[in-house]
Amino acid sequence: MSVPFIDFSRQNQAIQAEVDAGFKRVIEKSAFIMGPDVKKFEDEFAAFCGVKYAAGVNSGTDALYFALAALGIGPGDEVILPTHTFIATALCVSDTGATVRFVDIEQETYNIDPDKFARAITPRTRAVIPVHLYGQMAHMQQICQIAGKHGVAVVEDACQAHGARYKAQRSGSMGRAGCFSFYPTKGLGGWGDGGMLVTNDDKVYQTVSMLRDYGRTDRYSHRVKGFNSRLDTLQAVVLSAKLRHLDEWNAMRRDVAAIYARELRGAAVALPQQAADRDHVYQTFAIRLKERERVMEGLKTRGIASLIHYPIPIHLQEAYRDAGCAAGAFPVAEAVAADILSLPLFPHMTEAQVLEVTGALKELV
Repeated sequence: MSVPFIDFSRQNQAIQAEVDAGFKRVIEKSAFIMGPDVKKFEDEFAAFCGVKYAAGVNSGTDALYFALAALGIGPGDEVILPTHTFIATALCVSDTGATVRFVDIEQETYNIDPDKFARAITPRTRAVIPVHLYGQMAHMQQICQIAGKHGVAVVEDACQAHGARYKAQRSGSMGRAGCFSFYPTKGLGGWGDGGMLVTNDDKVYQTVSMLRDYGRTDRYSHRVKGFNSRLDTLQAVVLSAKLRHLDEWNAMRRDVAAIYARELRGAAVALPQQAADRDHVYQTFAIRLKERERVMEGLKTRGIASLIHYPIPIHLQEAYRDAGCAAGAFPVAEAVAADILSLPLFPHMTEAQVLEVTGALKELV
């Protein structure tokens, strides 16, 4: 049995009728840019996250950049973030002209280590970006306490954690701003690119609302130098339809993860660890194992897809050579990058598919 890394066909079937009706409505009104369905989805997503405001943008990367820009971060400032994440988290800092300060991650959750964050703060530190990696929120209570003590803004990179919780609070609701990607493979993914910034801060919301739309307050009044980064109305239709299923689909992801954990218990792999005070949504089911490349090739020959998220920490990327971080600077992140492997996981994955993966994996390791 072949097993794809992701298969959203049954998700799409569940929303197809609603999306068809929504597309028809948008087409009939020719409301393709910033149509009423965008505001409707923004309001729905803000309520889902438990915040006052949501502003749809072109991508999660733009959401992160706009959050920093709205906080006035620029040249001369420093922003702290974990080195084990997708490079977009760092690029949004660089695009403001600020300096990236990398820190190491926790061994258990793969998220930013709060103690390392505390030690990295300098007089120039303006913000920290905790990345809720693989679907589990970072240790937000400790991070927010440290940040508050030093006057550092918290911008959540929740691009992989739609609907995740830290205690009772949703991802995106605990910092000055929370940023989401709606890339198609995400837990809440569109049928193209898209992103969202959520916040309880009136000023941040107003600034981002201008920045995403040419910096204007009305059609020809431009208060700031802005960008063209608006969430497409057709994507808003898709995302609104999917949002109503998100908690259910996240529960299905946890069920799949539980089967993986049961079947791989005792195997020569390290399983993802869920912290007791958090609600993991398993955007990615990442294990650690030896001889990763050999195992990946073995899975491939059996028709089983796997991926690596992420094989090179950002501080070792050529693009960030100017950060001056040599190999060995962040040992936990480097060790994780050397043996992390992502297994197939999607909401409608069957137990038979999981058993196919785990059976092959146990043979190979």
